[in-house]
Amino acid sequence: MKRSSPAPGRPTLRSQRGELLSRGATNAGDQLFRIVALGAGLTVLAILVLIAVSTTREAWPAFSAEGLGFVTRDDWVPAEGRYGALAFVYGTLLVSFLALVMAVPVSVGIALYANEAAPRRFRRPVVYLLDLLAAVPSVVYGLWGVLVLAPALQPVFASIADAVDGWPVLGAVFGPGSSGRSFLTAGIILAIMITPIITSLSREVIATVPASQREAAYGMGATRWEMIRSAVLPWSQGGIVGAVMLGLGRAMGETIAVALVIGSTPQITADLFAPGDAMAAVIANQFGEAAGLQRSALIGLGVVLFAITIVVNVGARVVVGRMDRKLGGA
Repeated sequence: MKRSSPAPGRPTLRSQRGELLSRGATNAGDQLFRIVALGAGLTVLAILVLIAVSTTREAWPAFSAEGLGFVTRDDWVPAEGRYGALAFVYGTLLVSFLALVMAVPVSVGIALYANEAAPRRFRRPVVYLLDLLAAVPSVVYGLWGVLVLAPALQPVFASIADAVDGWPVLGAVFGPGSSGRSFLTAGIILAIMITPIITSLSREVIATVPASQREAAYGMGATRWEMIRSAVLPWSQGGIVGAVMLGLGRAMGETIAVALVIGSTPQITADLFAPGDAMAAVIANQFGEAAGLQRSALIGLGVVLFAITIVVNVGARVVVGRMDRKLGGA
C-alpha cells in the first residue's frame, strides 16, 4: 500500500515530533533555571538570617543589660559600663543625609549630561572617570580627607561661623569649628564616594528610556530640557530612587573614611562643624581593644546598623514599586 505524502506547507510527523522534543527541552531548561534561581535566592536569605541571628546572639549581653536604652540614650562610657548608641545613630544618619544632599543633584546631573547632552566623544571619558573614582579604596578618601580636606576646610568653617554668629538658626547650624574634622567633612567625603555609584546606576536607567518617548516630546515642540523633564525623568525616576537608596546604604556602612574625618566625639548637636561619631566608625576604632560587655555593645551597634540598612532597602523597594505601578497606570 502506498503511503500518502503530506500536503505542501503542512508539518510532517517528524517535524512535529522534533518540535515537541525541542519544547520539552526548553521547558526542562526553564525548570532547571527556576530551581537554580530559587536556590540562589534562598541561599542569600539564609545567609542574611544567619548573620542576623549570630550577631544578635553575640550582642545579647549588651541588649539585656541596657534594654531599650541601648538605642534611646546617648551616653557611651565604657569605663562606667554605660552603652547608649543614640549619638552614633544620629551621627550615621546625619552624615548620610548630608552626603545624599550633596551627591544626588551632582550624580543625576552628570548622568543626564552623559546621556542627553554630552558630545559623543566626551561620553566615554566621563564614564571612565566615574568608574575610576568608584574603584578608589575608601582608606584613600579618608587619608585625603584628614590630611588635605579637613585642614583646608578649617578656615572656611571659621569664616562661615563668624559671618552667621548670633543668627537665630544659622548660628546654631554653623558653629565655630576647631580642627575641620566634623559631621560636614564626613558628609563631603561620603558624597564624593557615593557619587560614582549613583551616577553609574542612574546613567544605566536613563539609557533605557525608549527613543520613541524622546521623539514624541520633540515632535510636540519640546526643548531638550522639556523633553528631559516630561519624558526622561518620569520614565527613569524609579530606577534613580533605587540608585539613591543604594548610595545611602553605602554611605551608612562606610567605616574607615568616616572614622578618619568625623572627629570621634559622640554627641547630638545641630552644629555641622562640630566633631561627631558614627556606628561603623566607632566599631572600627574600638573593636580591637574591646572585651566583655563593650565588645557585645559594639556588635550591637552592628546589629542596629544592619536593621537600619534593611529598613532603608525595604523602603526603597516600596518606593520604586509604587513609582513603577504609577508609571504603568499612567
